[in-house]
Amino acid sequence: MSPQIIALVPAAGVGARAQAAARPACPKQYREIGGQSMLRRAVAALLADARVAQVRVAVAPDDQRAARALAGLPRTVVRPCGGPTRAQTVAGALRDSGAGPDDWVLVHDAARPGLPVEALARLIDACLADGIGGLLALPVADTVKSGGPRVAATLARDGLWLAQTPQMFRAGMLAEALERAAAAGIAVTDESSAMEAAGHAPLLVRGAACNFKLTWPEDFELFEKWL
Repeated sequence: MSPQIIALVPAAGVGARAQAAARPACPKQYREIGGQSMLRRAVAALLADARVAQVRVAVAPDDQRAARALAGLPRTVVRPCGGPTRAQTVAGALRDSGAGPDDWVLVHDAARPGLPVEALARLIDACLADGIGGLLALPVADTVKSGGPRVAATLARDGLWLAQTPQMFRAGMLAEALERAAAAGIAVTDESSAMEAAGHAPLLVRGAACNFKLTWPEDFELFEKWL
């Protein structure tokens, strides 16, 4: 059998930075935007490419909302394998998926509901032609400063990228990279950082501005205007 593509959506967090926008408070992935939860929009974006065999949503063991939020979506399962950190949730979802080492996994943030099908297709096309995998990202357009509260320096932005998701890697390589990072005490902020720590150089594939991460209360307002 040919390697399949499985999407993993870590959705075990509570989104504390976005809580101020929710009345009553609820995990941000269940906030409704234009009549649909953010989580449902993120999963539907992955399902838009028929090459994605399945979307597996990893939630906290006591989560009671996900199944209702995703009811009726094809090729989608909810699994209570979430952990206290993103890296632990992704590692748990990988183990739970039963993916073979040569299968591909697409890890996508539940907080990125604006993923365009064209950007997803670019990533899949590029990674299938590559032995390692890669991620969507955008070149930095703004002038970058370091420091705080006062400026310490202005940094050259050439060659700097803002990482997005999905991030797509072979299941076996990613599982090993996450395990090695955990054993070494390396802080893993995304799947690419684990792969980099293992000595790999993931592809940078141009993403999309509308694929931004909804983190702060005002981000929800901005996304609603974009819709």
